[in-house]
Amino acid sequence: MKEEFKARMLRIYCVETDQWQGEPLYKAIVARCMELGIAGATVYRGLEGFGASARIYQPHRLSISSNLPITVSVVDTEEQIQKLLPQVEEMLAGGLIAISTVDAIRYLRPEKNQAASN
Repeated sequence: MKEEFKARMLRIYCVETDQWQGEPLYKAIVARCMELGIAGATVYRGLEGFGASARIYQPHRLSISSNLPITVSVVDTEEQIQKLLPQVEEMLAGGLIAISTVDAIRYLRPEKNQAASN
């Protein structure tokens, strides 16, 4: 089944070491998305990047840990994004939020019982 609709995309840019209440910020954002019933969220780890600080974030060869750029991408309805946005703003000490309108196409798999009966 295919469903097409206008949606909003929320992208949150931060770094690996950003924290919210003792846990990585990106994990806290994904958990909050789940609590709010957001359709889904994906976390991307970047290879290199920079932001307002003009500091290059990249892996360090001699270090076990790194401070790579992170992007959390969320796509859902305007209403759901508006529920999430103030909560993300509260969590974000530094970084960037980008919001855009997108054309979304959701593909739903038929349930196993329904597919078997066809």
